[in-house]
Amino acid sequence: MPLPLPKSRDEIEAIQHERMPIIVEQAKKAPFHKGRLADIDPSKCADPDYWRTIPILDKEELRVLSSDAFMTTFNMAPRDQIMEYWRSGGSTGKPLFYPRNFEDMKYMYLGFTRGIECMGLTAGDTAHVSFPLGIHPVGHMYARVCQHIGVGVNWAGSGASTPSQVQVQLIQDLKPTVWMGMSSYGLHLANHAEAMGIDLAASSVERIVCSAEPISEAKRAKLERSWGAKVYDSLGMTECCLISSEDGEDEGFRLWTDMFLVEVLDPDKLEPVGEGETGTLVVTPLWSNNATPFIRWSTGDIVVNLGWGGTSTGPYSVFPRLRHAHRTAGFFKVRGVNINHTEFEDFMFGYEQVQDFKAEIVTVDDLDRLRLSLELKRDADKGALTAQIEGATKTTFEVSPEIVILESGTLATEFEGAVKAPRFQDNRA
Repeated sequence: MPLPLPKSRDEIEAIQHERMPIIVEQAKKAPFHKGRLADIDPSKCADPDYWRTIPILDKEELRVLSSDAFMTTFNMAPRDQIMEYWRSGGSTGKPLFYPRNFEDMKYMYLGFTRGIECMGLTAGDTAHVSFPLGIHPVGHMYARVCQHIGVGVNWAGSGASTPSQVQVQLIQDLKPTVWMGMSSYGLHLANHAEAMGIDLAASSVERIVCSAEPISEAKRAKLERSWGAKVYDSLGMTECCLISSEDGEDEGFRLWTDMFLVEVLDPDKLEPVGEGETGTLVVTPLWSNNATPFIRWSTGDIVVNLGWGGTSTGPYSVFPRLRHAHRTAGFFKVRGVNINHTEFEDFMFGYEQVQDFKAEIVTVDDLDRLRLSLELKRDADKGALTAQIEGATKTTFEVSPEIVILESGTLATEFEGAVKAPRFQDNRA
């Protein structure tokens, strides 16, 4: 591996101070950053106060770029050095594909390897991987690095690749020690198992590894009851990598802060928050900026800064921790896909016959679903319009909605008294 685990907080800070000027110098080579970083002196960037003069990069700045513009102004990797492409987590009609060159991929493997090790998987384990396999990287990255450290893998993929009933039977027959997938799909498999008369809690699975969607305490408890296994969550983003995971001992995610500079900032003042305080997550890769120079990238996640320490004494206890607040700034994450609130609002109000709407993420039969509550104009053809919106939502945002038609005035009553109409609600169980 290209970077050994650090032994101390001082060692981590030394790595950060060495790399911060280097990555700024690297980013200034990209046409996209030439104006943004023109006045930034790389030699001063190890100073935390000066570092915060670098403008924060958010999703909206990249959304305005076409695919060609992204590849020619933001990407810095020649085509013959690109190893693969990672699809952006958000859906904008035509998502971006982030190139990863061969040097970057060494650190991508490292980020996922650390996650697996931090969660306690070792050579001799066998993993049943139910993450989607394809242009979303989480599934194939987990599977690859499992094999690299000696963990056997059944590349099942999601239910779209291998039917859920077949997956339940494979778990019974092949007896994996680990199940990997989105938490909502884990509950879905448990429901299928119950219908098949199979008790997953009595299966061989000892650990559950999740990522790509928030896990509430209620969902975690139900997963552990249904599977008779301990749940480990992990946090990452396609713009960076897997940057953290739970260690099974202390609260929150352990952050690989020798690989990623992680900031938790007050969303209004953009100043660091204290330990135990909530803020917006900003991440800068320290080693994997060779193709896509993400610098001070605002992920949109709302997190709690847990700081250093904890009870764990393992090798990953050297890293600080954060907890996801199960909220995001301006977008939903549902079944691994980000849905931008502004884009979705523009999309919905593009239908002249839609009077008003509410979008919720809800839990139905243990799966996270997008529920659209619509008020339509009186002359609207409800059946035709519902079918049209269902199809367009699936095509544009890659999520199939559940549509509920409301009586006129229902949402006006519900939104009464709110400073801003709460059209977007995360009501997961």
